[in-house]
Amino acid sequence: MTSVSALGSSQISSEITAVETRLQAPVTELQTQVTSEQADISAWGSISGSVSTLSKALSNIKNVSSINSRLVTSSDNSKATATVSNTAATGTYNLTSISLAKPQEIYSSLLGSGAATLSGGTGSLVFSVSGKNETIAIGSGSLTLNGVAAAINKQAGGVQASVIGTKAGARLVLQSSGTGSSAAFSVSGTGALAQFDYSSGSAHTGETVAQTAADATLTLNGVPITSSTNTLGSAIAGVTIALAGAGSAVVSVSSSPTNLSSSVQAVATTLNAAVATISKMTKFTAGTTTATGTSSGGSAGPLLGNFSATELKNEMLSSVSGLVASGVSAGAVGLSVSGSGTISFNATSFAAEYAKNPTAVQNLVSDLYTSLNGLTTGAIGTSSGSSSGVVTTKTTGFISTATASLNGLITALDAEVTQIEKQNAAQLKLLSQQYTIAESNASNASITQTYLGIFLGSSSSTS
Repeated sequence: MTSVSALGSSQISSEITAVETRLQAPVTELQTQVTSEQADISAWGSISGSVSTLSKALSNIKNVSSINSRLVTSSDNSKATATVSNTAATGTYNLTSISLAKPQEIYSSLLGSGAATLSGGTGSLVFSVSGKNETIAIGSGSLTLNGVAAAINKQAGGVQASVIGTKAGARLVLQSSGTGSSAAFSVSGTGALAQFDYSSGSAHTGETVAQTAADATLTLNGVPITSSTNTLGSAIAGVTIALAGAGSAVVSVSSSPTNLSSSVQAVATTLNAAVATISKMTKFTAGTTTATGTSSGGSAGPLLGNFSATELKNEMLSSVSGLVASGVSAGAVGLSVSGSGTISFNATSFAAEYAKNPTAVQNLVSDLYTSLNGLTTGAIGTSSGSSSGVVTTKTTGFISTATASLNGLITALDAEVTQIEKQNAAQLKLLSQQYTIAESNASNASITQTYLGIFLGSSSSTS
């Protein structure tokens, strides 16, 4: 090292910087390793997310027997529509002579307006619906058509009210809340409300019948049916029919793989995404050379060479390519794996095979669930819970274990970096102090030498 006396301030700073760079080298190396481990954690996070999505799709084929395998159609949706459950028997059901269930509706004579005060004083209304009485008191502040309607609707009983206004005036309209003959009602009032009296079969003043309460009637495959509502929930086991209009319609229930097929399609889609994510994180892309000779280096995924990630992908693909159950293969139901590792699903092939042997196809789908669920559980673990009386204990997948190990390593590396940086700071501080002392000593020696020169020169002149 050059002697301090021969160095200027800039040279001293340069030498300190060189020492600092040398001391920083192991810190930089450790920080690069931390960055690499963080990239691994991020890669595992991406894989875990895609596997979790696959796991959710798999939950829809966990219990194949519970998936609705029935399809219901109506020849005329303006007459009747229907929904179906998995328990419904297949068949054709002829609905004829449909007459809809109706609520009772009456309306008052024409009055001045909805806001005009009714004459006759305060009073009350008593509605009789299905043998029960509902009493509604109307105070002076509500003694208008609008006020009466609001009080009736606030009661939320068997009768609803509205006010219909025209240029000529307004009417109070009363309608039963339900349909069917059992929804018929009578009303009696006192005071100003006596004008709204109504009772079926007796003389009445001020109220006009717009519609009589009636049950729905029809014949189902020739059998007469009566219903108080327009929804038939028990006429056909597993089928709910909603009557929509008078006339006839044919409701057909058939076996259909549509819901199961859609669930398998979702599994294939999310499985593709999971495989693609793993491939991206474990892929090596070779460098390229242009026509001019310029080359670019290759790139590697964070988990290139990681056995666990690669094995997970391979086993996922094998779960599909090697799937066979009850004599039916994955290919027969439209599931296949290409040479590049892409899973495809053909719904038409699935439907054709299902039509020939639905039980075998269901068994195949169940086996697909069992295989893939084992892989996803091993990768991301399971959460604790209880379903149908079965208690499950939380388990940890190997991805969480790997991530925890990487986080522990990062913590240790960060601690090592902190320790080295403290040591480096102390060394640099000591070095700076040593340079400062040496420079000061050199400066003092130079000053002393100057004074000696002057002194010795003066002595020579005197003699």
